[in-house]
Amino acid sequence: MKVENRYAIDPVHARSFDTEALRREFLIGNAFAEGEINLTYTHYDRMIVGGAVPGVFPLELSAIKETGTPGFLDRREAVIVNIGAAGTVKAKGVSYDMGPRDMLYVGRGDSPLVFSGKGARFYILSAPAHRDIPTRLVTIDQAKRVDLGTPETSNQRSIFQFVHPDVMESCQIVVGMTTLHKGSIWNTMPAHVHDRRMEAYLYFDLPEDARVFHMMGEPGETRHLVVKNEDAVLSPPWSIHSGAGTAAYTFIWAMAGDNVDYRDVEMVAMDALK
Repeated sequence: MKVENRYAIDPVHARSFDTEALRREFLIGNAFAEGEINLTYTHYDRMIVGGAVPGVFPLELSAIKETGTPGFLDRREAVIVNIGAAGTVKAKGVSYDMGPRDMLYVGRGDSPLVFSGKGARFYILSAPAHRDIPTRLVTIDQAKRVDLGTPETSNQRSIFQFVHPDVMESCQIVVGMTTLHKGSIWNTMPAHVHDRRMEAYLYFDLPEDARVFHMMGEPGETRHLVVKNEDAVLSPPWSIHSGAGTAAYTFIWAMAGDNVDYRDVEMVAMDALK
């Protein structure tokens, strides 16, 4: 198991970054390697982002030094998303079978986590929790689906809300998934920011030779990251987070911070973007 530490970057500092610096601070690549658990501990609301690919043998996540607790989830909640073939996650001894694109919310105290299933690819998200909420599996069929956009604006997409106030309780983590329809490439434009919450994006379902241009930065000082399949991006509270791909794709969005209000955003007018 590998754990990387990422400290928070303020917007004034970020204005001076070149491409290499932007990628070093905000891009998470190579999280999914067979036989490994790879985590990034961030100082944006203490969100942890990572991947587990069990392969032939199960993988166990019981504790990491960075949380300072005997158990990984002693003071945390987690969401596990299966972006691969069918697999199983065991939380505190209870097994949950997960199909492709299912999500498992794991409540405070329910570690260790054990990942198994050849072909399964588990995306891991975790944030501090202030109370116990029961662990719950939310399948793709149980998620709340919202269809938005049009082919004319190249942003026809289906949003699946999993760990979300309209579906279930959580302490502070909110997680969902957005799938772009064939022929559409844009997400989250017009853009917005939400200073009370950070966000993380995982892009997947991309062909090997396709890329997404992830837009970030202050509205008047935008930057971009070129991301490939299964790359994740950390989005600070001060940054926009939007993207356009060379092909349709799917992304998982996850937020942590002061509230769980999906609508708590400040919209950015198109003429304010630079």
